[in-house]
Amino acid sequence: MPQADLDAIRDAVVLHGRQQTQGSDAQPIACALYEQGELIAGAWGRSEFQRLYVQYLWVRDDRRGQGLGGDCLRRLEAQALSRGCVDALIETLSDDSAELYEHLGYACIAHVHDFVPGFTRHTLMKVWKPRE
Repeated sequence: MPQADLDAIRDAVVLHGRQQTQGSDAQPIACALYEQGELIAGAWGRSEFQRLYVQYLWVRDDRRGQGLGGDCLRRLEAQALSRGCVDALIETLSDDSAELYEHLGYACIAHVHDFVPGFTRHTLMKVWKPRE
């Protein structure tokens, strides 16, 4: 199937979902860390319905374990807070990443064991302010 058709299906599903809800204010959100002009870490997602949805958080292999992932996540959170977000949602298949997110204040709200053979899907949430 051509990529354009795949994109059209995805866009139609998203549009349909947003038409079913009220108040969608989806905006992309991202941050990146560079060293000597080279990308070493970054994160991106969207803010919508007063929630930060983190879709990707990445640190270059040789720079992992130095706190850069946490730095990126905190920068993304700061942007989300300035947009009025009250909570954040992130998912991972990595047990180590799930532990990191818990250390950064996220709570696991769901597990799907063997989501991919041998891996658990962790869904975590961080609440800054209870929803009204």
